[in-house]
Amino acid sequence: MYSHQTSRNPHEQYYLSMQRGREPEKMEECSRKRRLRVCVATCNRADYSKLAPIMFGIKADPDNFELEVVVLGSHLIDDYGNTFRMIEQDDFDIGSKLHTIVRGEDEAAMVESVGLALVKLPDVLQRLSPDVLIVHGDRFDALALATAAALMNIRILHLEGGEVSGTIDDSIRHAISKLAHYHACCTRSAERHLIAMCEDHSRILLAGCPSYDKLLSAHRRDDYADIIKAWLGDHVKEQNYIVALQHPVTTDIKNSIKIYELMLDALISFNKKTLILFPNIDAGSKEMVRVMRKKGIEQHPNFRAVKHVPFEQFIQLVSHAGCMIGNSSCGVREAGAFGTPVINLGTRQTGRETGENVLHVRDADTQNKIFHALELQFGKRYPCSKIYGDGNAVPRILKFLQSIDLDEPLQKTFRFPPVKDCISQDIDHILETQSALAVDLGGTNLRVAIISMKGKIVKKYTQANPKTYEARIELILKMCSEAMVDAVRCNCRVLGVGISTGGRVNPQEGVVLHSTKLIQEWSSVDLRSPISDTLHLPVWVENDGNCAALAEKKFGHGKGVENFVTVITGTGIGGGIVQHNELIHGSTFCAAELGHIMVSLEGPECSCGSRGCIESYASGLALQKEAKRLHDEDLLLVEGMSLKKEEPVSAIDLINAARLGNPKADSILRTAGTALGVGIVNILHTVNPSLVILSGVLASFYESPVQQIISQRALSSAQGIRVVASDLEDPALLGAASMVLDYTTRRIY
Repeated sequence: MYSHQTSRNPHEQYYLSMQRGREPEKMEECSRKRRLRVCVATCNRADYSKLAPIMFGIKADPDNFELEVVVLGSHLIDDYGNTFRMIEQDDFDIGSKLHTIVRGEDEAAMVESVGLALVKLPDVLQRLSPDVLIVHGDRFDALALATAAALMNIRILHLEGGEVSGTIDDSIRHAISKLAHYHACCTRSAERHLIAMCEDHSRILLAGCPSYDKLLSAHRRDDYADIIKAWLGDHVKEQNYIVALQHPVTTDIKNSIKIYELMLDALISFNKKTLILFPNIDAGSKEMVRVMRKKGIEQHPNFRAVKHVPFEQFIQLVSHAGCMIGNSSCGVREAGAFGTPVINLGTRQTGRETGENVLHVRDADTQNKIFHALELQFGKRYPCSKIYGDGNAVPRILKFLQSIDLDEPLQKTFRFPPVKDCISQDIDHILETQSALAVDLGGTNLRVAIISMKGKIVKKYTQANPKTYEARIELILKMCSEAMVDAVRCNCRVLGVGISTGGRVNPQEGVVLHSTKLIQEWSSVDLRSPISDTLHLPVWVENDGNCAALAEKKFGHGKGVENFVTVITGTGIGGGIVQHNELIHGSTFCAAELGHIMVSLEGPECSCGSRGCIESYASGLALQKEAKRLHDEDLLLVEGMSLKKEEPVSAIDLINAARLGNPKADSILRTAGTALGVGIVNILHTVNPSLVILSGVLASFYESPVQQIISQRALSSAQGIRVVASDLEDPALLGAASMVLDYTTRRIY
């Protein structure tokens, strides 16, 4: 799984380096404390991929932990690759190897295997006498481990409890959760499920999946092409092959074999190079292997059938595949971190939280249906998803283990209904604020902020926006990376990145098509890919006017309003239109260019090249231009006004002059207010919103004139529509954050 190329494994070196940086007084405190004796029991290749990062972390901290390793189950069977060898290659001392599998691959064999494990485990656990036993997941082997440990009064930490997958695995997983004393779960929903199952909230850690710690840092290896070549042949390129992994559904074996046969037929017809892994040892696997051999898959030129792939290499193969198909949990969990398209067949993963990369074919009853799913998914790429982890699970779990008080009573305490809302208690290892990273690309400044679910700006960073594309991308990545580090310090869990930028944006692809003149070298720019690849987070990109509308929809006056328009009155004029609770983008993504609504055939020249646009009358730049003209003609300043020579004339100076009685300034502003009001009347007559929200630095100034023009010039049916000024301090940042917070928190299939 993890290659052992040096005297000390790189993963182990990472955790050792963490320990060296600890404060001396903490080291002294640890030396006085008895080491926690932790036994990690692994049953198969899949659970070792989740347990290995924790094992490396424990091994790298000998001051606090003593590691014992027990290997059992299919690890020790030749037909399943004798995968115990990869544990030895990772330089772990295996304290006990227990042959616990009764062959037969049917329901009776699974029961007999549990019984055999229960016979053999007591001697091993008595000899090792661990303080804590770590078990993973939902396998029948793990049920035997948890049963033995619970009866022998050994504390159990269960990984990945609270999840839902729709087979007998659910029953096994929940049974282990009831036997376990502590829980490290992957998702917020899993945490809620455990609480609903009456588990003690103070003993539940929302950690994320440990395998994500490795895969998020390792899946971009430079040698991925060599790995693809080694497993699939010399001429196979990335995103031009399929990874297939289908397991039996033990509660519906007959149907799962039928689906397996249909999947193989569809793959043969699809005619793409396919790496297919043998099914696991569950009841029904023997029949599935017979189907594979009957169809000649092992000899077919398009297929490479294998029993086991080391996890580090498997990461590369899934990350760069054109598609993954089957019913493995890897498809709904790990593959989402890469944006790899997945086809999930049948009911084995029903109820799992999935990213948008997963296409479900629950009723996979025809070859044609599966073939059509392959046509839809093959070769696509999706935003990276971190539903199941953010790469920091192991440090959280190690900290959680150290918090275990061995003097506490072993007897579990259940928290029976009524169940409170899932609000994490004030303990630093479980209290994390769901947050978004928001980026605002302005003409002058580049801003990044960490924003909480409630719209609170936890931390904000501002730098001058560079003039070149390369420097701008480099600065965005640098600022976002630094913000991610600060997010951990601020106890914030970042769910994704939202970007607000001027110009025309294709939000589906995350591409800036054409930018405003204020942002140079910013056309046909893919913002999603470099940021998603660097941060391993999903990324959303949107026009700044639309972001202002989204901010109002989630945090401002537009909350709960089905149809409204936001108009930004700042340096330029922009905005967004919300109809039936959805943004209007238009066929070429240029809807809601409100600043370029024409209100005069022969008006002033606009930056867009036309004449008489709202922006040429009412924008900050237009008012500044008029203020400078008056000043140059000595017609701006009136009694009570003064300007410093070094300060440029601004729109605010024009407003101040009008307020102090300058008739020419007042005339210009009345014309600007009329132009904006007429433009908004046109909007009211076109989309008929129930609310108009003015945003930007000039919003409060324009609120009254616009309402007056509406009452004078709009149709009687539209005259009652309210105009309000925004209360939001940073609408661009808040709107960018809202894309993340709204989307990632509803991603449950």
